[in-house]
Amino acid sequence: LLHGARKMEDYGRFLALLISALLVGFVSVVCSLVWVFHYRGGLSWDGSPREFNWHPVLIITGFVFIQGIAIIVYRLPWTWKCSKLLMKFIHAGLNTIAMILAIVSMVAVFEFHNARNIPNMYSLHSWIGLTAVIFYALQLFLGFAVFLLPFAPIPLRAALMPIHVFSGLTIFATVIATALMGITEKLIFSLKNPAYSASPPEATFVNCLGVLLVIFGALILWMASRSHWKRPLEENAKVLRPIGGTPEGTEAESTMTDGSNADRSDLRINSEAARKQNLKLDEAGQRSTM
Repeated sequence: LLHGARKMEDYGRFLALLISALLVGFVSVVCSLVWVFHYRGGLSWDGSPREFNWHPVLIITGFVFIQGIAIIVYRLPWTWKCSKLLMKFIHAGLNTIAMILAIVSMVAVFEFHNARNIPNMYSLHSWIGLTAVIFYALQLFLGFAVFLLPFAPIPLRAALMPIHVFSGLTIFATVIATALMGITEKLIFSLKNPAYSASPPEATFVNCLGVLLVIFGALILWMASRSHWKRPLEENAKVLRPIGGTPEGTEAESTMTDGSNADRSDLRINSEAARKQNLKLDEAGQRSTM
């Protein structure tokens, strides 16, 4: 009874954090749109400042919000009955969408700078931002090659899994920090009369957007770092059996005669060994921890 109450409490806490994260992330995306349409003139693709405005909108939408969802998609309890391969495709798909939006946002910045003869890649924001995009692309490529495709050996997956997890969370945290630098830099450059230091309404509004990004990042990292909210191994394990065979506990086993207790015992032992082997394989590399 106490164990069940604890599970319900943990589930309720996770659900509350998940709803909070989704709400904060969605509001952040809406605020980025309000910022560029209400204060910065909207969006276009003509080399004007409106083309630059795609950059914060796409970064917050893809590189922050969608990437955050991709990180915790394995933690959703109602997906634990789904195929692990399906969840891998969803995880990879969300990260691919985030990567595409990040690249488009970078193209918008470079085209705007080139149209206005503004130097590229001179600020710390641009250095760290481009580095994050490059490492994110590398992370995505290695994720596909090692964990999604069935060709990588188990020892390689086991060796790369901790690196995959750590680098994914590090990139996400770096993206949040880079976004904060970027919106601050944009306010300093854009607000002249009144200046940013005078705290005009736009400055206050965008500062609040930055706070929302920090809250969203903290919620995602907290959910991703709680080991007791990981996808249970038992949900991933499948009993190995020959083609045409039947799983443990089915009619094939129940039709054994009373004199076949030894065979029944062997079946249970073999099935248990197969289950443990699957758990080992799952731990070694089939399991994504984000």
